[in-house]
Amino acid sequence: MPESPPPRLDEIDALLLDLLQHDAGRTLHDLGEQVGLSASAVQRRIARYRKDGLIARQVAVLAPHRLGPTVLATVLVTLDQESFEHHRVFSERMCSDPQVQQCYRVAGPWDYVVILAARSMHDCGRLGDRLFKADDNVRRYETLVTFEAVKTGLALPVPASQPSRP
Repeated sequence: MPESPPPRLDEIDALLLDLLQHDAGRTLHDLGEQVGLSASAVQRRIARYRKDGLIARQVAVLAPHRLGPTVLATVLVTLDQESFEHHRVFSERMCSDPQVQQCYRVAGPWDYVVILAARSMHDCGRLGDRLFKADDNVRRYETLVTFEAVKTGLALPVPASQPSRP
């Protein structure tokens, strides 16, 4: 079944979705004050966003420094064989591992960019061995350990509908 076109969003929708992306835990009253709507109107819009699939899920973002040592690494991966089935198997393995934070199929000399989170450098090495070195279809991979997370986030730019021109 083809995906439906994106819903039309007005300026209030764009502002409200942006606020929710940065802190979905804000009260309906607070959100309403920010966008000029009542709490019940905000609640109706949020319900519509969920129904339309704009809000895929809500999560709690943990502060890594409060959990103890965390090693983040970016891994660049090239597959040996690139059939649809090989990509599917690799993607499913990445999705099933909780230490894989993000995984992107990319264009260029690498096939994938994978973001890993581990408890230590030793754990990161073992994770890389398990996910990449032990895979006969991984031709090459390179691990870049993160010294400092300068900016992280998943917020997307939200376009508001343009007014119709006569």
